[in-house]
Amino acid sequence: MKKLILLGAISVLMINCNKKTETTAPKIEKDTIAVAEPVVDTLGPKSYCYIGATGKDSVFASIDDNLGTIIGKLAYKNSEKDSSKGDVTGFKSGDTLKLTYEFTSEGKKSKRDIYFLQQSNSLTEGIGDHKEEDGLSKYADEKKISYKDGQKLNTADCKVVAKALK
Repeated sequence: MKKLILLGAISVLMINCNKKTETTAPKIEKDTIAVAEPVVDTLGPKSYCYIGATGKDSVFASIDDNLGTIIGKLAYKNSEKDSSKGDVTGFKSGDTLKLTYEFTSEGKKSKRDIYFLQQSNSLTEGIGDHKEEDGLSKYADEKKISYKDGQKLNTADCKVVAKALK
């Protein structure tokens, strides 16, 4: 019986020794998906351009949103009233852009609060009573601002808007 166990163990050992241990290197394929996808910068400023028109009057806006801090340019081109052009600065609160518009109209520099409701592809200007405070025209009551009848601006080509803002 011992001879049989010894013979069986030697047979198993010889069979294992004769096996080739050939390992093939795994085939590495290029990740074509990662190469094809562009890198998206979610932390940098995002630029938006808008145009609105009512009759012969138009509004042009160029807005840069840097993580909720807003800067940009705004111009009102009116056919029968004085036009204005200037800079906007402020912040984003939810879906509302709360901006201060520093502009020149009739050669006079002025400042006023202007709020916009930002939706998918548009801005709607807030309408409300203003009061003068320290040389700045502010909304009298932010809770009474209405966006229902405000000037609506839609997204536009930034090259067209840049020409209008010069």
